[in-house]
Order: sequence, then structure tokens, then C-alpha cells
Amino acid sequence: MAWRELFGSDIGLLSLFTIGFVLVMGVYIYRFAVRHMAEDEQKAKLRHQ
Repeated sequence: MAWRELFGSDIGLLSLFTIGFVLVMGVYIYRFAVRHMAEDEQKAKLRHQ
């Protein structure tokens, strides 16, 4: 019943889209932060040499 509601109704599909969007946004923000922390670390190492 719940699966039918999730995949078969407008509200269920909107919920799936929202969950997917939040997960993708979380992965993007995580990768963005890790990339910029690594860049800042490299810049700091160059400054202290």
C-alpha cells in the first residue's frame, strides 16, 4: 500500500523527487567542501615554505 502511494500518486512522486534532490545536494556540498579544503591546505603549505 505505501509503495503504491509513493510511486503512484502526485504527492508520492513529489516526495521522491524531494528526497532525491536533497541527497544529490548533500553529495554536491560535501564534494565542494572537500575540494575547497584541499585547495586551502595546498595554498597554506605553499605560503609556509
